[in-house]
Amino acid sequence: MLTFGLNLDTPFSLFLCSTTQPNLLAHSKSHLSVLREVQFSAKVESGDGEVDEKSGFWKQPNGLGYKACLGFSRDYRRVSEGVVKNRRKYLMVVVSGGLNQQRNQIVDAVVIARILGAALVVPILQVNVIWGDESEFADIFDLEHFKRVLANDVLVVSALPSTHLMAKKVEGNPPLHVTPSWIRSRYLRRLNKEGVLLLRSLDSRLSKDLPSDLQKLRCKVAFNALRFAKSVQEVGDKISERMASQGPYLALHLRMEKDVWVRTGCLPGLSPEFDEIITNERIQRPELLTGRSNMTYLERKMAGLCPLNAMDVTRLLKALGAPKNARIYWAGGQPLGGKEALLPLVQEFPHFYSKEDIALPGELEPFSKKASIMAAIDYIVSEKSDVFMPSHGGNMGHALQGHRAYAGHKKYITPNKRHMLPYFLNSSLSEEEFNRIVKELHQDALGQPELRTSKAVRDVTKYPIPKCMCNDSHAIS
Repeated sequence: MLTFGLNLDTPFSLFLCSTTQPNLLAHSKSHLSVLREVQFSAKVESGDGEVDEKSGFWKQPNGLGYKACLGFSRDYRRVSEGVVKNRRKYLMVVVSGGLNQQRNQIVDAVVIARILGAALVVPILQVNVIWGDESEFADIFDLEHFKRVLANDVLVVSALPSTHLMAKKVEGNPPLHVTPSWIRSRYLRRLNKEGVLLLRSLDSRLSKDLPSDLQKLRCKVAFNALRFAKSVQEVGDKISERMASQGPYLALHLRMEKDVWVRTGCLPGLSPEFDEIITNERIQRPELLTGRSNMTYLERKMAGLCPLNAMDVTRLLKALGAPKNARIYWAGGQPLGGKEALLPLVQEFPHFYSKEDIALPGELEPFSKKASIMAAIDYIVSEKSDVFMPSHGGNMGHALQGHRAYAGHKKYITPNKRHMLPYFLNSSLSEEEFNRIVKELHQDALGQPELRTSKAVRDVTKYPIPKCMCNDSHAIS
């Protein structure tokens, strides 16, 4: 098999040959440097290095014939002509957070513009105070594609027209989970009068339970309109192609960064020293804790509220039948403890790579200070993977769950943390029995079609059936 790029048959563990030394962390930068300096070449892959494609681990779930189904109602289409011709009312929005928080808020901004019958000014991305990322909408997303796809739903403009530049802006900061009627009653009269409405902090502000047409619009924005900018998509595609050049691959979204351990009230379990670092940080900055403060770490972990660490992920993948020579793409930020924190994974699955390992020299350099674009590249490679698994919930995992479902229910493993962790602590179980139990716990958590109707509060962009997908026996109007 002809491949171009990093020799993906070279075990990642070879680059970590000194990981048993106590000074690993002091030399973590040099390890990264070595990884980045690996030269790329074309080579003919021997059969011994190919992934075992016959392994049941790569089997895809039965999608039951569901496919994208965004047929809008006659009333929606009738109103559309007037909405897209509007030149009197404009909605401006400021979106915040990381890439996937921004995506969620952009989706809701389009829906709110539609509710108000207003044109949408291209969303303003607030500078991220953590990463200092000053990327604008068009740096991350394909702006012209965004406008074109939504042309029959909402008018999207790059800037306010000169007639509205001096207008008095109506400013708003809606509470959580507001309804379309609340938005109209709160803002429509003043917007009609002043012409410009500015909204901030849209995260989870719009209700998840909307009329059918607005739910379809959510899906249209999330899955069709929000395409990444060409320069970003090209890099993501190239890295994905290199990962796939030798067979199927798994993408893991690992949430093992320092801030994740602090915010969740959990401990990384690397060593007493690292646990102490997290505990002290939490004491000094209690406002960072987003979980329930009356629960101990062990209570949180056993309730399934903590990210899985590298050892947990390794045991889960082995139990689910991941072959030892599986190619694994690691998406996520630098883990607390550096590469040492990943040792259980790379020792069991040595073909373990990040975008930095796979990219050609200088390929990522234009985006080195653009955290949102780096996250977009991870998103692209993860969405294209044969199997995806997050170690913890979060915006990226939720977005990919919906995206992979919408693309035909590509395999997505949802770790059943609350039910599986007691068995992880049971040392009396044989490996065979442990694997049987873990597989059984996950038989319905592999990305099979799941209807949103069981819980109205679920986001339709995470559970697109039945509003945005249908099959021959479940055509939804």
